[in-house]
Amino acid sequence: MKTNAARYLDSLNIAYELRDYTLDTEEFSAVIVAEKIALPPEQVFKTLVCVTSDKEHVFAVVPGNEELDFKKLAAAAGARKAEMISLKDIQPLTGYIRGGVTVFGAKKSFPVYVDETIELFDTISVSAGIKGTQIVLAPADYIRAADATVAALTKEVTS
Repeated sequence: MKTNAARYLDSLNIAYELRDYTLDTEEFSAVIVAEKIALPPEQVFKTLVCVTSDKEHVFAVVPGNEELDFKKLAAAAGARKAEMISLKDIQPLTGYIRGGVTVFGAKKSFPVYVDETIELFDTISVSAGIKGTQIVLAPADYIRAADATVAALTKEVTS
């Protein structure tokens, strides 16, 4: 099924593949999605909606197996701090539900910040705008289509 995100990519003549998967439960994570679509979790990027100290909404796009570092996002956005928006605000702001958020075809256009590890892969996956469907595409195409800023966004792993 074509989603708004897929139609947006079509309008830019960007090649992609849609991958459908089934969810057995309401509990899901990018790591579970990665398993379902046969990609490593670091290639399945999750899209988070955040707000900066300047009250600007932004998308933060990070690998499914990593955690967003809010200080790094704030620095990339030129703000003092950043935090997640509340769950109840996701759909009104983006038009998408939790688990189906994508920057493509969102209700409103917000600045997009994507983790620098995106450039390590031949292909990456992001939500197609609905639970149960992912878009697989080249990182350079994602960055161009999302007009994304590439930055270090994930927490350092300490052992």
